[in-house]
Amino acid sequence: MSSTLLISDLHIGSRVHGSVLEQPAPLERLLEAIRAHDRLVLLGDAVELKEARPSRALEVAEPILRAIGDALGSGREVVLVPGNHDHGLVRGWALAQGEALAVDSRVPVDSDATLQRIAGWLAPARVEVRYPGAWLSDHIWATHGHYLDRHLLPVSSYGVIRGRRLLPAGTVPPSYHERFVRPQLSPAVRWLPGPLAAAFEDLGELLRVSTMPRVQRRILDRRLAPLISRLLGIQMRRHSLRAIARVVRELGVDAEVVIFGHVHRLGPLAGDDPGQWQGPGGAPRLLNTGSWRYEPVLIHNARPPHPYWPGGAVVVEDGAEPRAVGLLDGLAADQLHPPRVG
Repeated sequence: MSSTLLISDLHIGSRVHGSVLEQPAPLERLLEAIRAHDRLVLLGDAVELKEARPSRALEVAEPILRAIGDALGSGREVVLVPGNHDHGLVRGWALAQGEALAVDSRVPVDSDATLQRIAGWLAPARVEVRYPGAWLSDHIWATHGHYLDRHLLPVSSYGVIRGRRLLPAGTVPPSYHERFVRPQLSPAVRWLPGPLAAAFEDLGELLRVSTMPRVQRRILDRRLAPLISRLLGIQMRRHSLRAIARVVRELGVDAEVVIFGHVHRLGPLAGDDPGQWQGPGGAPRLLNTGSWRYEPVLIHNARPPHPYWPGGAVVVEDGAEPRAVGLLDGLAADQLHPPRVG
């Protein structure tokens, strides 16, 4: 029986609320999980390349990705599906494909220098790069999910659904969605002194948080984490799940199961309504991989299992229904929180 482990939104090297994989205990938990599966899918935003200094993120990521490659070994495979925060790995190649870009295009590893470096760090595992998604079987499709932003207002992973008209299946190609994938911060930011560059990056993160629905600036207080989490849960059910279902329909992806990341909300979990985690008419069934970031504004004083607790994953096994799991639910918060940077 073969099995696949899917993880996303590692954000290794992020300056704000960095990846928990920069801490020893979470990394070891992940390596243990990887050794128990035949294939690993890195479903987007593995390395934080959208901030002003991607060179620093790559420096942080190298030993972590090398450890992942060693855990997989030469007999197993890692499938890399870039998202919006590591979109630079495939941006040039994807734009060059134009209308030929398919929903599961195979990306040449040597099409980008940074992509080739990352693939080398993941050796000795076999590395395959797919974009914007990957078929894991004839009925399971996986994608990072950043195409859903186009259906939300504001254009962000948090927002309210815009418009009600559903387009016929298969009418919007991936090349159209590529127009809405925002690039990294302006190159001018890279030339700012360190403290100013960090301030711009921190501001970007605060703006991301501030796009939560009907949330005022004061909601950034960590003591309101339970309320924030609850509001985001409502937003997820009413808007993000509907948005990814629209994307799947637009692209003409005829899948029974769609697995995505991007919104950092692991699910469905016990207590979630399964009927809300599916597209119109009951198909496709939707699962989200959660994230590997410690975000106190979402989980302050929380205990796992929790939809925003770091360490989310989806497991796909032959003969079994795909399921969302929390790989770090046994770890305490002080084992997850990375030290402050800068």
